[in-house]
Amino acid sequence: MANATIIDVAEQAGVSIKTVSRVINSVKTVKPQIRERVLRAIEKLDYHPNPSARGLGGNRSYLLGLLYDVSCGYYATSVLAGVIEACRAAKYQVVMQPCDYNAATLAEDVTRNARQSRADGVILTPPLSDLSAVTSVLEGQNIPFVRIAPGKHTDTYRSVCTNDRESCASMTEQLATLGHQRIGFIIGNPDHAAVMDRYRGYLDGLRRCGLRLDKTLVVQGYNSQPSGVQCARKLLNVAPTKRPTAIFASNDEMAAGVLAVAHSMGLGVPEDLSVVGFDDAPLASQVWPALTTIRQPIPDMAAQAVQLLLRNLSGEPADHSKHVLPSSLTFRQSTGPAPNRARQTRALG
Repeated sequence: MANATIIDVAEQAGVSIKTVSRVINSVKTVKPQIRERVLRAIEKLDYHPNPSARGLGGNRSYLLGLLYDVSCGYYATSVLAGVIEACRAAKYQVVMQPCDYNAATLAEDVTRNARQSRADGVILTPPLSDLSAVTSVLEGQNIPFVRIAPGKHTDTYRSVCTNDRESCASMTEQLATLGHQRIGFIIGNPDHAAVMDRYRGYLDGLRRCGLRLDKTLVVQGYNSQPSGVQCARKLLNVAPTKRPTAIFASNDEMAAGVLAVAHSMGLGVPEDLSVVGFDDAPLASQVWPALTTIRQPIPDMAAQAVQLLLRNLSGEPADHSKHVLPSSLTFRQSTGPAPNRARQTRALG
């Protein structure tokens, strides 16, 4: 039968809809002969249960909520890709729940979303993963959750992160290897706690290379392309001798803003200025020149978060190991030797 329903299965097997749902959910109290009858009906009708039907036999909805901030569109889309793949394998469905982390009604919004979605558990993305107003609501309603990229991950059984600090230190070292001694840095939105580790990594990289921190080369950004433009103007609208020869931005959007300012000033990238971002968003390979960046394994982190959440829901012992998925340095055309190094190379040639 095409598009058979749980009602069709119940009629075919001569049992109630709830009994069919109990069989689907492997409830042990169903008598063996009844279970066999229902399974034969399912096979005959080629029935594929949906989450609503599965939920009839117990307290689960077989839905997972994905809670994200409305300003983080690319990040939420990347998380969703990993969540969907992991949920499909476990026969769960995903309910996306947008909210505004700056809203005065944030706690009420989270409460309403949780009730309306009937999600068995929730995945939190930055910056929501750091807000006690969000986690307190979920804990108060006994809704399990897992945090992606929180600033602190002491609750390892329910948090997944990447090695922001270590990868940024490595990228800073790579820039120094190219001869850059004046390396500017654009700090990310302070509301995103994990992003602050990227600045700490930059400082680590400077120390490892024996470079002194010049605070005039560090500016505060807010993760957007316009803030990248503003920061780049502060860094580049100075005497040529005081300009950085490389600018490392905490995300690709701000790095794209740096490129725009460099082009408007007639600075060659990477001949006069090397530019680096973080995330490896689609934007990174769409701008000119294509951005050197750090690829964050967002879909893999999301899939790991689903696995942790499902482990919690199934009653398995908590996994208290640290769930850190490494990022990778990705080199493209926006970086090259420092200007002095490049001139020396040409002279030697």
